[in-house]
Amino acid sequence: MAKGPSGRIVVETDPQLKRDLHAALAADSTTLKDWLENQARRYLSDRVQPNLPGLNSTNNPDIKRDNP
Repeated sequence: MAKGPSGRIVVETDPQLKRDLHAALAADSTTLKDWLENQARRYLSDRVQPNLPGLNSTNNPDIKRDNP
């Protein structure tokens, strides 16, 4: 995958996986972009400060979220 200075991420994946993911995210009233950004932020945050067992960023009121 090419790495460039833009904010664009291009990933080739299985077409059925893409359809299933879009459908599931639409059912949750979110977009692939929002979901990916949230997952990426969580991944990077966990790499710096791993969560304690039984705690995660989704149930911590002190963590800023784009989508409440």
